[in-house]
Amino acid sequence: MGLDRALAVYHVAPGKVALRERALALVGDDQIVVKSCCSAISPGTESLIFRGKAPSNLPQDESIATLQGGFIYPFSYGYALAGEVIEVGAGIDRNWLGRKVLAFHPHQDYAIVPVRDCLIIPEGVSPRAAVFLPSMESALNFVMDARPVVGENVMVFGQGVVGLLTTAILSRFPLARLITADRLAFRRARSLDMGAGESLDTSDRCIFEALRKRLFDDGASAGLDLAVELSGNMHALNQAIELTGFAGRILIGSWYGADSQPLDLGGWFHRRRIALISSQVSTIAPELSGRWDKSRRFAQAWEWIRRIDPERLITHAFPAAECQQAFERVSEKTANVVQAVFEYP
Repeated sequence: MGLDRALAVYHVAPGKVALRERALALVGDDQIVVKSCCSAISPGTESLIFRGKAPSNLPQDESIATLQGGFIYPFSYGYALAGEVIEVGAGIDRNWLGRKVLAFHPHQDYAIVPVRDCLIIPEGVSPRAAVFLPSMESALNFVMDARPVVGENVMVFGQGVVGLLTTAILSRFPLARLITADRLAFRRARSLDMGAGESLDTSDRCIFEALRKRLFDDGASAGLDLAVELSGNMHALNQAIELTGFAGRILIGSWYGADSQPLDLGGWFHRRRIALISSQVSTIAPELSGRWDKSRRFAQAWEWIRRIDPERLITHAFPAAECQQAFERVSEKTANVVQAVFEYP
């Protein structure tokens, strides 16, 4: 291989990223070389990391080879990179050459990746659509863990990319209500496009109180049966507790990082016997793991990418050289960014 260096996006301080050269090691027997086409910036997790809110005592991801380190500056991060295989290690079938793949790898123009951390992009799925796979897998995981039931009142808090995809999946269920909440008008508009019955700014106390009154005037079905908290804001979790009815459940998919806030467990939480459910995509719920593994969930994620066409959620594309501007725009929640991607020449 003629390549010995790549350009990678590094987090160098809170609120500061830079494009730096990094050495490329020799290709191992189980590795492939990927020429990048595009990579997605996670608007939730990566914004939190950009702001310096990631817990420094946690590994980035114990299951992905390229994310084994911690959040100690400088570090690279990212897990949705699409590109073309241009070289393979001695132990890899040469049929991988020329294939389009999705790699769980940080933002970088060329990457050497263990083949186990790559997935072949199916026919009919573009690289720009493929970078939504991690978000789609997360959305599927949340819905599988939440287990919606016919006729339920369901509310999704937070309409970032994962929230929108979760809403799109839930909209295919025969629910009584599907309500979403986000304080940003452009996200609420997207939410309606993705299938929500109504989308509200519940940070407005008057709107919140009106919704609470409507939900609890429903007699036997009073309150939410299911709330899905994906906003990244613990205030929304407190709102979910207030709106959830007796024996209802709240699925928590948000990663709050170091942004913890007081959680109100002293009011309706105990009296209504509300269940809080933790959900995170790196594992499959034990009660499902007898029938489901990650390969089966990936297959479903590709299928839902075809159904939903998430590429329409890309609002901004940046060259990697403009990484600082890109992260500032993504982290500025009022900048009308739904999904931003880096594009590589």
